[in-house]
Amino acid sequence: MLELQGADLRQSLRKLADTLDATGEPILLKFGQRPVGVIVSLKDFRERFSIPAACDARLALVDEILSNAIAPDGSVDQALAELRSR
Repeated sequence: MLELQGADLRQSLRKLADTLDATGEPILLKFGQRPVGVIVSLKDFRERFSIPAACDARLALVDEILSNAIAPDGSVDQALAELRSR
């Protein structure tokens, strides 16, 4: 992983973007000796964070819906017969 000091980021944002596009490799952002963040390509961000998060949200919603489902008391024919007799 490439490392970058905070001062270098201010001076060379365009070069950083070009490097990110060319390599796709995440870039570790440091201030002094302290790592403070990671810069990733948009493609990498979408693959790792956006799509899986949306998938997890959909699965959670399906689980919630299924947990609230009411089990049928009888057959479909029985339910239709009850409705027709009303």
